Amino acid sequence: MSSPAKRRSTGRHHGDLRNALLRAALELVGEKGPHGFTLAEASRRAGVSVAAPYKHFADRETLLAELATTGYREQYDRFARALGGSEDPVQQLAAFAAAYVRFAAEEPALFDITFHAGLDKSRFAELASAGDELTGLLLPVARRLAPDPDDAYDLLLRVAGAAHGLAVFLRQGLFGVGSGTLADTEEKAARTARAITSG
Repeated sequence: MSSPAKRRSTGRHHGDLRNALLRAALELVGEKGPHGFTLAEASRRAGVSVAAPYKHFADRETLLAELATTGYREQYDRFARALGGSEDPVQQLAAFAAAYVRFAAEEPALFDITFHAGLDKSRFAELASAGDELTGLLLPVARRLAPDPDDAYDLLLRVAGAAHGLAVFLRQGLFGVGSGTLADTEEKAARTARAITSG
């Protein structure tokens, strides 16, 4: 008799099983938050046995860590495009802040996993590496405005912190609703970043 992990009751290829579980978990995070679901629920959503996930993921945190890594990589791509629109570091950090807000609005589940799942990066080398790559993309821009490494990191944190706060306010509806709300909040984030970097 085959073990539960090898059972293919749904006829899915193993590679599809991994992706199906990731999609199901992302949907559940969108509905319940990063702490509001179990691997068993993700299995049911994906249409597989509750034992199936353990072939790919040791536990729920391992699955979330893979999604958080995806979140960091998506941010990297978005932020790299934003930085590419200008050679001026003030404008680059303003564009980063606006892109941060848009990421939170367009990928709310990935945003929540990346920032609110409470994952221990020391357990997940790939996640830590993806986070370091993101810092490595942004920190050189801040260094052009604040040559001291500590000052540059502090500047980047202030810009990112302001963008994060505006992104959360946007998602909570504090800026209202409507087709122009996201664009208005992006402009708020860019304006705030310019004020921080110019000050």
